[in-house]
Amino acid sequence: MNIVIVIDSLVGGGAEKVMLTLAQEMVSKAHNVTILSLAQNIEYDIPNTLSVESLFSGRATKVDRFWQIKKNVKVLETWFEQKLLQLGSIDLVLSNLDRSNNLLAKSKIENIHFVVHNSVNAELARQKKLGPFSYLYLKRSKQNLNGKSLICVSKGVEEEIRQSPLITPSAMTTIYNPFNFKIMNEQANEVNINIPTSPYLIHVGRFAKQKRHDVLFAAFAKLDKKYKLVLLCNKKEKAFKLAKQYGIENQLIVPGFEQNPYNWIKQAKALVLSSDFEGLPTVLIEAIAIGTPVVSTNCNFGPNEILTEELSKYLVPTEQSDLLAKAIEDVLIDSPDMKKATILKKVSADAVADQYLAMAR
Repeated sequence: MNIVIVIDSLVGGGAEKVMLTLAQEMVSKAHNVTILSLAQNIEYDIPNTLSVESLFSGRATKVDRFWQIKKNVKVLETWFEQKLLQLGSIDLVLSNLDRSNNLLAKSKIENIHFVVHNSVNAELARQKKLGPFSYLYLKRSKQNLNGKSLICVSKGVEEEIRQSPLITPSAMTTIYNPFNFKIMNEQANEVNINIPTSPYLIHVGRFAKQKRHDVLFAAFAKLDKKYKLVLLCNKKEKAFKLAKQYGIENQLIVPGFEQNPYNWIKQAKALVLSSDFEGLPTVLIEAIAIGTPVVSTNCNFGPNEILTEELSKYLVPTEQSDLLAKAIEDVLIDSPDMKKATILKKVSADAVADQYLAMAR
C-alpha cells in the first residue's frame, strides 16, 4: 500500500517519534510510506528507508491562520495530486497535530484518519490561560475534527471525546503507540561517555507547562542529595533558571535533545513523569521496555493504562510534589521488575502497524 503521514514538523517530540517508528515498521512490511512535514524543521535522524518531504519553507507556525489557510490547503492538495500521479493510489493518510489537522480537515483529500495524541480537554484548559485568541484557535482546531475518522492513542483519550460535546467524529478507535523493542534495547546498550557515572534520575520531555517541571523539581529537592537529575529537553537556560528556585541547579544535568535517549534512560535509577496531562506518555513505555523503574503522575491520560497491577503503586496525583517524592523513594528501594508489565504485550510495533494498516480502504 501507499501511505502518507502528515505532521507539523519533525522536531524532537513524542508524536513525531511515534510516527517515525510507525513508518519504519510499515516499510519493513513492504509498504511505501512518505512522511510529509509541513515545516522544514527536522531534528531526528531519518533512516534511509524513509521518504520525508517538506511542504513549506521554514517553520509552519501560521500556515493554518485564516488569512492563509485557503491558499495553503490548495498547496497541500496540489502536493497530493502530484503524489497520486506518481504512485497511482494513496491508500491511507494519517494526520497528526493541529496545523496538519486544520489543513487536511478543510481539504478534498480522501482516506484520512486523524491521530489524537493528547487529552483535548486538558489542552484547551491550558490554552485558556494564554488568552482568548489562543483558546479560540485551539477550540476551532479541535472542532475541525467533527465528522472525521479519529484514531486515539489511549482509551482515556477516546472516552473523553465520546463524553464531550465538542467533537462528534464519524468513526473513532484506539490504537496504542508502536514500539520497536529490538532497536530500543540495542540503542540502550550503546556506549555514551557523556552519561554520568554518579546515580541519577531522568525526565524526558519538552520544557513546557504541561510537563510540570516545577512539580518535578520540588519533589527532587526532597530526595537524597547524592542523586543528580538529568533532563532530556529543550530550553536549557529556562530549566536552570527554574531549578535555581528550588536549590537544585547544582544537581541538574541538561544535555539537551538526544537522538538516542535510551542509553540515558537505561542507566538512570528511575524515570519520572510529572505531567498535568498526556495522551499516551511514550517515555513511560520506553523506560519499562528497557527495564528502568518509573514513577508517574496519574494524569489524563495513559499512565494508569501503562502502570497496572503492582506497578500502580508508583502512580501519584498530579501537582503533589510530596507524594511524587515518596513514590520515587519507594521505587528506588523496591527496584521492581519492569519487564513483566502487561502493557508491553499491547504496543509492539508489528502489532500496532497491522492495526493502522487495517484502517486503509
